[in-house]
Amino acid sequence: MAVRSLGLNSKSEMSLGASQEGRERAEQLAERFRSIRATTCSLANVLSAEDCAAQSMPDASPTKWHMAHTTWFFETFILAADNPGFSPFAPSFSTVFNSYYNSVGEQYPRPQRGLLTRPGLATVLEYRGAVDEAILKGLEACSYSVELLGIVELGLNHEQQHQELILTDVLHLLSMNPAYPAYRSDLPKADPCELAAIRWHRGAEGIHSLGHSGAGFGFDNEGPRHKVLLNPHEIGSRLVSNGEFLAFIEDGGYKRPEFWLAEGWALSESERWEAPLYWVSGENGWQNFSLSGLDGLVLSEPVAHVSYFEADAFARWADARLPLEGEWEMAASSPQSEDNLLESGRFRPQAAACSGAEHPSQLFGDVWEWTSSPYQAYPGYRSGPGALGEYNGKFMSNQYVLRGGSCVTPRQHIRSTYRNFFPAHARWQWSGLRLARDV
Repeated sequence: MAVRSLGLNSKSEMSLGASQEGRERAEQLAERFRSIRATTCSLANVLSAEDCAAQSMPDASPTKWHMAHTTWFFETFILAADNPGFSPFAPSFSTVFNSYYNSVGEQYPRPQRGLLTRPGLATVLEYRGAVDEAILKGLEACSYSVELLGIVELGLNHEQQHQELILTDVLHLLSMNPAYPAYRSDLPKADPCELAAIRWHRGAEGIHSLGHSGAGFGFDNEGPRHKVLLNPHEIGSRLVSNGEFLAFIEDGGYKRPEFWLAEGWALSESERWEAPLYWVSGENGWQNFSLSGLDGLVLSEPVAHVSYFEADAFARWADARLPLEGEWEMAASSPQSEDNLLESGRFRPQAAACSGAEHPSQLFGDVWEWTSSPYQAYPGYRSGPGALGEYNGKFMSNQYVLRGGSCVTPRQHIRSTYRNFFPAHARWQWSGLRLARDV
């Protein structure tokens, strides 16, 4: 396939002064750029063009759109930056693939992205190839300023977010098909096991510093580092399992309003929730739909695809609560075992491997863990200037923080200070829970 050239003019080629540090950073970013962009394509390669164009609900996006939007990010914020003579791949893409950057221009309505039959997948791949060639040319020539190198790194982390969203949205899309087709039929099968009961670990208490220290990459909403007071508490040794959540269901958990927040109860009643999303009731009991298709519910696996409302209701039923994000972050500072993240290739949560560890397990990977902390700014936080200042700060309302990553989060992308956030009703993400309690 021919690749359209996206050249750089002399103004965009102002360099770092070719310092050794600049060259090394540019080389590292070039290597990461190739790897991360290739991973995105590998996730989409098993999909048909029809799969890549469809949109199953307003909160999801077609795979084709994810692939083009991440490309638009690099084109807009790197190639076109301070470059009046820049010629975009296609002028219409500035609206079609702009997600929510109001200061950049208009956006195509998110709920209608599935109507974008054109550009086709082949054109989107051509677009990716052209932008990739131009970005790599700049990195290999060390022609980007320190500021632009920082935006390249931001763009790579942004792309990793969309890698996770591709799989999240594809799972929801395929669940709409009554045949329950697998995303991939060669994924590892579940390995059921006997789980030890949840043990309780005493959490850190007193005044502690939390948030990103500034060393290495971190999103702006992870800082600034600040002090918090943690009261005496305990935190569960592992994630809540399907079997434990099934006990909640069998005890009438979805029919007992005393466990539910009022908004959650009204939503559950109106949408007739009876179980987590992707649980399917059949003649032989509950089944679970995953990226490997429909199969029997594995009781030892962590429960996934529950809303904040369901997680909170379960915690109340269990005479516990959800952890605060500060409690979770302090627990995550302990040594961790191998994590079930995107690179494991399982693409589904796994049962806890150990039961007698000195520290809580499963803190990274498997499922995002709901906390009881609303998504709001840390003390001293300020959104950055310009369009990139819209990345996180403007969403700090009516959402809750999740921590720890999931089975489809890239390993390089997650850390103890990472703050994911979703509205309380969201269920299509790999979201689960860990219990905490006051002492």
